[in-house]
Amino acid sequence: MLTSSAQGVYPIAPTPFLDDGSLDWKSTDRMIDHYVGSGATGVTILGIMGEAPKLDHSEAVAFAERTIKRAPNLPFIVGVSAPGFAAMRSLAHEVMIKGAAGVMIAPPPSLRTDDQIVTYYVQAVEAIGKDIPFVIQDYPLTLSVIMTPHVIRRIIMDNPSCVMLKHEDWPGLEKISTLRKFESEGSLRHVSILTGNGGLFLDFEMERGVDGAMTGYAFPELLVDVVSLQKVGKRDDAHNIFDAHLPLMRYEQQQGIGLAVRKYTLMRRGILASDAQRKPGSGISATAKAEVEYLLRRLSAHDPRAAQLF
Repeated sequence: MLTSSAQGVYPIAPTPFLDDGSLDWKSTDRMIDHYVGSGATGVTILGIMGEAPKLDHSEAVAFAERTIKRAPNLPFIVGVSAPGFAAMRSLAHEVMIKGAAGVMIAPPPSLRTDDQIVTYYVQAVEAIGKDIPFVIQDYPLTLSVIMTPHVIRRIIMDNPSCVMLKHEDWPGLEKISTLRKFESEGSLRHVSILTGNGGLFLDFEMERGVDGAMTGYAFPELLVDVVSLQKVGKRDDAHNIFDAHLPLMRYEQQQGIGLAVRKYTLMRRGILASDAQRKPGSGISATAKAEVEYLLRRLSAHDPRAAQLF
């Protein structure tokens, strides 16, 4: 089971599809194997970048079962966000039976006030049960729900089954510092904090006190490098390898085409057979692909894992 001591790198897995839109099980297996080989400490599936709303219930459960069985020694977090609590409850219970370590819950965009946000999480816990560890997903850039540090503290303190914050605010470094200050003062119990945003701020987020990364950058090995190096105090080494990847990370983080860029890069790396998204979905132009190739070639001068592509 997922606990508040979780740390390391939990890659956000895309959902591999074939060109006809069907689930690609061979690529799914290859992707999970790659995460294991990269040194991931866990995996997150059916997140926002995992195209979860495009899967029906049976597909989502089947995908969870397949991935969990592929890496039984890793903890899996499963996104169970849904418009209604009935669907959330059903998926949460089924994936936990399949071996998930916990679930991730994002707030619906309709929430506006602090009390609405806090109440939503209380009701979500009532729906799925207090025995299932859950992760708060704080992603205002996409979800348009603003969670202040005080709101996050209320959610954590009101719900003992909350064990992790998936932090994706931007800018968000001061929010991390505030939450860790609450903890040091004794007004907030410790929970794991993993960060997203494509890893764009991971170099300094680690220095602000987070426990690792939960994001889907197409080179998860880089995320492992930065987390590992920062933990042993090799600050300059961590920043150096991070800086080499930053142009590609930035390109991948573009709104609207980020997933397409990520899937294309994963396909170029031989992890995915296709960069297809299930409809409705957006691809990238030939010009954009050429730009990604240029960034990969530049990266290859600094990282042998990119050099293998040429």
